[in-house]
Amino acid sequence: MEGAKEEFLRLFRDDYGYPDALKNIDEMRSTEFKRLEGVTYLDHAGATLYSEAQLEAIFRDLSTNVYGNPHSQSDSSHATSNVLNEARRQVLAYFNASPMDYKCIFTSGATGALKLVGETFPWSGESCYMYTVENHNSVLGIREYALDLGATALAVDIEEVEYMRSSKPSIHILKHSTLRRNEASSPVEIQNGNAYNLFAFPSECNFSGKKFPLELVNIIKGCAGRRIGDSLQCRGSWLVLIDAAKGCATEPPDLARYPADFVACSFYKMFGFPTGLGALIVQNEAAGLLNKKYFSGGTVSASIADIDFVKRRESIEQFFEDGTVSFLDIAAIRHGFHIINRLTMPSISRHTASLATYTRNKLVELRHGNGLKLCLLYGKTVEKANPSCLGPTVTFNLKRSDGSWYGYREVEKLASLSSIQLRTGCFCNPGACAKFLGLSHLDLLSNLEDGHVCWDDADVLNGKPTGAVRISFGYMSTFEDAEKFVTFLKTSFVTKTSIWKVLYPFEAKANAHTDVRWSQLNDGVCLKSITVYPVKSCGGFSVSCWPLVNSGLKYDREWLLRGPNGEILTQKKVPQLCHVRTFVDLEQEILHLESQFCNESLQISLQMDVSASLLEEMNVYGQKYLVRSYGNEINKWFTQAISLRCTFIRCASSKHRSSVRQADNRLCRDVQSQLNFANEAQLLLISEGSVNDLNDRLRLNAKECVIENGGSLIVDAMRFRPNLVISGAEAYAEDNWGTIHVRKAKFSSLGGCNRCQMINIDQESGEIQKSKEPLATLASYRRVQGKILFGVLLRYENQMPEDAENGTEEEHWLEVGQKVHPSLVISSESLQM
Repeated sequence: MEGAKEEFLRLFRDDYGYPDALKNIDEMRSTEFKRLEGVTYLDHAGATLYSEAQLEAIFRDLSTNVYGNPHSQSDSSHATSNVLNEARRQVLAYFNASPMDYKCIFTSGATGALKLVGETFPWSGESCYMYTVENHNSVLGIREYALDLGATALAVDIEEVEYMRSSKPSIHILKHSTLRRNEASSPVEIQNGNAYNLFAFPSECNFSGKKFPLELVNIIKGCAGRRIGDSLQCRGSWLVLIDAAKGCATEPPDLARYPADFVACSFYKMFGFPTGLGALIVQNEAAGLLNKKYFSGGTVSASIADIDFVKRRESIEQFFEDGTVSFLDIAAIRHGFHIINRLTMPSISRHTASLATYTRNKLVELRHGNGLKLCLLYGKTVEKANPSCLGPTVTFNLKRSDGSWYGYREVEKLASLSSIQLRTGCFCNPGACAKFLGLSHLDLLSNLEDGHVCWDDADVLNGKPTGAVRISFGYMSTFEDAEKFVTFLKTSFVTKTSIWKVLYPFEAKANAHTDVRWSQLNDGVCLKSITVYPVKSCGGFSVSCWPLVNSGLKYDREWLLRGPNGEILTQKKVPQLCHVRTFVDLEQEILHLESQFCNESLQISLQMDVSASLLEEMNVYGQKYLVRSYGNEINKWFTQAISLRCTFIRCASSKHRSSVRQADNRLCRDVQSQLNFANEAQLLLISEGSVNDLNDRLRLNAKECVIENGGSLIVDAMRFRPNLVISGAEAYAEDNWGTIHVRKAKFSSLGGCNRCQMINIDQESGEIQKSKEPLATLASYRRVQGKILFGVLLRYENQMPEDAENGTEEEHWLEVGQKVHPSLVISSESLQM
């Protein structure tokens, strides 16, 4: 990294690191952001981080001063009023807005500020709401007010702003469809014979980081009654709204040069704290046009309860700020301004731009071994970016060496394993998302019909990404943050060898010596352990032998715990579940449960009194089950065991699932058989040889995998919660097994088991490993099409012949020590094709 940093500083030494500040960037990070040790935070566009010095100053302020409700005349009220006035002054100064021309109205956030404009704007049947396609949903939502009152709405693309020497700047726009709502309420008549139109754009696109030219303010405001651009003409006056929520963190609009009528901002985007507080900076004349209906405490000089009389306050701030403002949060923002004013905005802008430019340039250079580019960047750039037109945001998608897309959720999951925090999806900016990803209206509607919604895992549909990966830098970001991310992409996604070895590295290894392996397998692959997990996500118990039924191992995951809001409780949400120990006594027909947090154990009869419980239908991860719930005494025991109110549920019956296989016929998720509450299949098999190979790799990464006693982080097979553990097979031989016979019992392999963060939970202590192992190591070599595979899923093929005498099926038992006889799903000849 030292050589890379020297290269970086050679290019950006004058811009990076605040050399003229009291603390340089490294000193600032080590003293004011100690919580970031080991963490790479790259979602400053979503929320930047507060400084520890900032919080300390806030706590000192609140612990030494008394701030009361400002709607009074007490000393504490006066103290609060003084703080509010000073805060308004600081906000206006930040945007270079004269207090003679502008006022600062505090809101619940940028969204609250935008909503205030939308619901009070003087819409009429002659009005037009024009907005750029690349806008946040909070800006798009304003059109609901416009359309409902008979106005038209129009989305546009700003193609170009031309600066002519002899005349005023002009714009070229691309119009989309003009919207007007037929069922709108009666159009409002125009005020004073003049229609008012509103144009909204972001100072910086939160999707791509593209900066919009602020000259748009002067161009649009100068077009009253005249044509805008090439073909758009609207009657009346134009007002301009800037959504500065993203852009103001590094380059706030200068309202002295670009006198927009409205500017919306949120303070947590600027300096991390407080959240839930923003502001609308409004021009005085524009404020006089807004039609506010509701009045509340603090907004009136007088009102009479039993007649239609109210006298509103004349102060713009008091007129629009309903109720008591969040005065303690407002008191905190001056400490945030102190932090960024100490660094200066030009320095912050240069610092963040240097990191974003370096990262973009490095991402453009990344290529697979076959020469294809890894990254497709979005924004106003094709090759190396010009930082003047882009903010400190880098948005992209990744392509495999065969040209197919990596899903953005795969990138996010792997980044999390590397302690890199970033953002994926469309970032509440559907217009920019569709524009840059090339998604048509038909694509968007088709994706919706397929079930895709915001924040789900459907990251690639019909061969196209549904969103993107976004990283963004803040004033405390460092070169090391940028370099760690670039290195992460190189090591996790750049293909240096053939596509087969990248997609199926373990399969290529497993089949390289097929004949040798079969000799070893035939010498003795056997069943080493059998484990039953009666209650989903709780502890299991090992047995020497156990019967098989249609749903797999008898009583396996036949029960679960349902949370207070109807959610399914698992160790990912409630790690304490691993402390609940279970055992099923087949002879006594009793389920035994113990917990270190309960004084007494619990015994539950397997012969449930169906008359004492209602049969209900329950949805578990998209599958419908008929279930029965237990009474209060049993539920109280579990509530004490896991410190969470819950209900104990038993599976009565489940719907059969249809078999779904991928095109390569390797992976299968749903099974055509009866399941209890298992996630994907009836049984999970783990090979001792594969666990040994994983531990060898963990030892190689010993510096990153250290536990409290200083030793290497070594795992055993039980970390993966298997039903069956086998020994005697080479590592990952199980990946290519099609069927398995254990005496007369036959099992079909459904492919690899997709692992998640749950395997990072120590099943003895219930603690989550800070090193994020073993999942992080598995992700480095066991990743296939976005899934991290370890172990194989099995379906029990209940094809036993019926007993000729009594017409019953023969019961099969598994027993530790039995020989395991696998067969390959593909032949060695097919691998050579």
